[in-house]
Amino acid sequence: MPVLSFIMQVLRIAVPYLFAASGGVVAERAGVVSLTLEGFMLSGAFGATLGSYYSGSPWIGLLCGLLAGLFAAALHAIASLRFRADQVVSGIAINLLAVGATRFFLRFAFDSSSNSPRVPGFGGQGGVFGAFANPVVWIGLLTVPAVAWLLARTPFGLRVRAVGEHPVAAASVGVPVARVRYLAVAASGVLAGLGGAYLSLDQHQFTDGMTAGRGFIALAAVIFGRWDPKRVALACLLFAAAETFQIQLQGAQLIPSQFVEMIPYVLTIVALAGVVGRAAPPAALGKAE
Repeated sequence: MPVLSFIMQVLRIAVPYLFAASGGVVAERAGVVSLTLEGFMLSGAFGATLGSYYSGSPWIGLLCGLLAGLFAAALHAIASLRFRADQVVSGIAINLLAVGATRFFLRFAFDSSSNSPRVPGFGGQGGVFGAFANPVVWIGLLTVPAVAWLLARTPFGLRVRAVGEHPVAAASVGVPVARVRYLAVAASGVLAGLGGAYLSLDQHQFTDGMTAGRGFIALAAVIFGRWDPKRVALACLLFAAAETFQIQLQGAQLIPSQFVEMIPYVLTIVALAGVVGRAAPPAALGKAE
């Protein structure tokens, strides 16, 4: 039973990683650097909190989280694609903007600099299998096969892969490179926004900086999984298992908490150290047309 409980907790914790990493795969396969996943997730978390609080419906909250992620993605797409800003610089700017904007509007909307009031969320907290009562968990688990099918089996997926590898060649046969990249970044924002919305609705509130680096870990999963949706999903599960192990060690109080909290991030560094240099990213990643 403890093993089953551990597995269920891993799946629950993996959901935001699966959402964000799936979005990162789509954007990076189109040639756009996804350093923005943290900002998209934080925007989605706050948007979901606002929507759920003022409407009283977690579904409206989920929709608002999706739209908040899309809005942040639009800013990144306009800066990096329309005005040709450096994609890494734009990504850092979006992340910083999300941190500052959510902190400002948290105080503006709820008169608090730390957390929002309790908001309606989805069920799924009770029992070993309680997480599966949350419909967003099912959506998150289905996201990876959906993205894998999209990239491998659809004309849009073919265009995304072509634009990410050889944009000039793709343009020469009539593929609208800029439009495909805009749509890929928009999909990234929507998916990462859903990951952030899951966090705030699962915890029934928004807390300042609640994503806590999950967007960067999701990006690490994209790289560690070598931009393949199936491998990326396994990487997300690995990082979620590390986080679950960290939580259980904190409860046991066998090791100082500061060292325990380092576990997911140390694993991220180790994983990237083993794959960077051996994995070939999309050839046009981070490059203008």
